[in-house]
Amino acid sequence: MSDAERRLNDAPFPLDAADDEPARGPRGIQSVEVGGQLLKALARTGRRMALKDLAREAGMTAAKAHPYLVSFCKLGLMEQDRASGHYGLGPLAMQMGLISLQQADPVRLAISGLPALAQEVGYTVSVAMWSGQGPAIIRVEEGPTHVYVAMRHGTPASLRHTATGKIFAAFGEPGRIAPLLQAEGHRLDEPAFAQELAAIRDSGLSIVENQLLSGVSALAVPVFDGFGQLALAIAAIGPSVTLDADPHGRPALVLRAWARSLSQRLGAPARD
Repeated sequence: MSDAERRLNDAPFPLDAADDEPARGPRGIQSVEVGGQLLKALARTGRRMALKDLAREAGMTAAKAHPYLVSFCKLGLMEQDRASGHYGLGPLAMQMGLISLQQADPVRLAISGLPALAQEVGYTVSVAMWSGQGPAIIRVEEGPTHVYVAMRHGTPASLRHTATGKIFAAFGEPGRIAPLLQAEGHRLDEPAFAQELAAIRDSGLSIVENQLLSGVSALAVPVFDGFGQLALAIAAIGPSVTLDADPHGRPALVLRAWARSLSQRLGAPARD
């Protein structure tokens, strides 16, 4: 786990809910933690499961799992299909999930961890979200380097020439992307651009080197909400001579890990 993720986990909106590692801190009730593995198994697989399969996925025997399942069904956290006998999440679990989605604030979560992210990446970082005029930068945090690339809050991000904008072009709805892109003098179906967007969707990373500004490079990653929709774009920007823009370099790895944790906190389904 990266330093930025650890600090996010310590923030008022922790991101460790999806971790399978035992939490450090006060002792809890072991039986609750053991039974919780069954709920985690259902959440991971995303489908109804037979008792033996569910128990195996949770790392226990069917005999051990069954009493937990009976109690969970009584509480409404799980339910058993009468026809197949398979277990799935129950009405209470669904209600809790919907409430959690309503309470999760992607902007607040992202901004709370931005200073730690800037320190770990080593460069200026930003958060952008969709506005009526396209993607706009809503928060900037300067990194620890002696060379800064100035960005202002509210600055629009070009869909064609910025790493942030390309994240929105790749993962946003084509119906609202196309008119704004056309206003920039470009089209979604331009062969080279379409191929670039497909690569961004495949890798989950946008890289721009010396495009909008000579000598400036940037990397950006998507953050998804509980419905699997693009919520935010997180970017790191710096001088091309020092910023490692390799997709397997440290900045890219840190950004991906941070965005993945934030997406998980927002309830986003797992992506390959």
